[in-house]
Amino acid sequence: MDLRHLTDRFTVSPQIDEAHMHEIAGAGFRSVLCNRPDGEEPGQCDYARIAEAARAEGLEVRSVPISGGVITPQALAEFRAALDEMPKPILAYCRSGTRCTMLWAAAQHGIMDDSEIERRAAKAGYDVSGLLRYLGAR
Repeated sequence: MDLRHLTDRFTVSPQIDEAHMHEIAGAGFRSVLCNRPDGEEPGQCDYARIAEAARAEGLEVRSVPISGGVITPQALAEFRAALDEMPKPILAYCRSGTRCTMLWAAAQHGIMDDSEIERRAAKAGYDVSGLLRYLGAR
C-alpha cells in the first residue's frame, strides 16, 4: 500500500482491495472512506467487497464516490460529514489518492490556512494549488 498522511487523523491512498484490510486495521486505522465509483476501470476491486472485509476487521466504512473529478456541493457535504462522524484515523482511497486529497483540501479550506493545506498535500505528492486559488476567488 502507498499510504500518504495528510494529518495524523487523515491519510489517503491509491486503490486498495479487501486483502489490505487486516494491514489497514493493524496500522491503527479505524475507518475506510471510498471516494471512487465502482466500475471506473477493469479489474478494480468493488466497494462492496472492500466494505465487507473492512467490517470484518472492525473498521467503519463509507463511500462518497466522485466521478470525473467533479466535486459537487452534495459530495463535499457528505465528505465533511464523514470526516466529522467517522472514527479516526481515517484512510481514504480512490484511483490515485488525488480525489481524496482534493476533497480534503476543499473541506479544510476556511478551517486550516490554505498555505498549510497546500504544504501538507504537496508533502504527500499532490498539487491542490489550483483548487485553493479557485476556492479563494469565490
